[in-house]
Amino acid sequence: MKPPRGIALLAFLLPLTSIAQELSPRTYWPAPVGTQLISAGLVFSEGDTVPDPSLPVTGLDSSITTVFLAYARTLNLFGRSSNLILELPYSDGDTQANHLEFGSLKRDYKGVGDVAATLSINLMGAPTMSREEFAVFRGNPKPMLGASLKVVAPTGKYDNDRIINVGANRWAAKAELGYMTVLHPRWLLELELGAWFFEDNDDFLGRTREQDPIYAAEVHLVHRFKPGFWASLDLNGYRGGTSTFDGRRLNDLQRDSKFGTTWVFPIARLQALKFSYVFGSVNDSDESFDIFSVSYQRLF
Repeated sequence: MKPPRGIALLAFLLPLTSIAQELSPRTYWPAPVGTQLISAGLVFSEGDTVPDPSLPVTGLDSSITTVFLAYARTLNLFGRSSNLILELPYSDGDTQANHLEFGSLKRDYKGVGDVAATLSINLMGAPTMSREEFAVFRGNPKPMLGASLKVVAPTGKYDNDRIINVGANRWAAKAELGYMTVLHPRWLLELELGAWFFEDNDDFLGRTREQDPIYAAEVHLVHRFKPGFWASLDLNGYRGGTSTFDGRRLNDLQRDSKFGTTWVFPIARLQALKFSYVFGSVNDSDESFDIFSVSYQRLF
């Protein structure tokens, strides 16, 4: 007997995120080949944060709403379960900040952000699967090892006379390895290590800004309640990203940590709502931020 399509596929909901939210549980959880997903959502962020976490500013006081659209499709690459995700954000809000070199900053924060594309592949534990094979796998998951590459293109709104922008005016890429192990049939533990790499911005206030890589780690404890209904506790941290501006090395090492929770609830056949809340601290200081997101996801 074939498993009901709604149950078999609702177990798969890709960790679509905006740029503001790098906590991504279940990144390497597989799905039947050919599965497609459309997601639309809102991200509300307040405090010491802007959607570009690599920006070398501190003392932020932001209130920003980001709307995002995303499309995902499960592929067959070399016989392994793989995913392609495309994301487009639009942000609206205001922010104030301090910069060691350029002083106090204040501006409205509005416009289309940079387009992002992520390709991930399961290297071990999750071959390409049909719906029937996925239903068997879900009942008895195996440890998985995956890899991904996220590329962010410089398509967003950018003003070359401002430090804080919606778009980054440069290419960026994140390479990552992730491992998922089964603690219990309903409990999964995920570990992820990655690094962001940045192209130079040749028009940052009329000069060139270079930036070192940013290294990141994530841990997720996932509980599966029933098909399509799951929750996770999420923790990450990153370090690096020191900038060079016009040949001068800046004292702007990026250090950040985030803790949060994610919940996904099926609301109808092939449809679900996803909620997440994240809080964290910045650069070992008293500065902090809160990020809340909600999205609607539709499988087809």
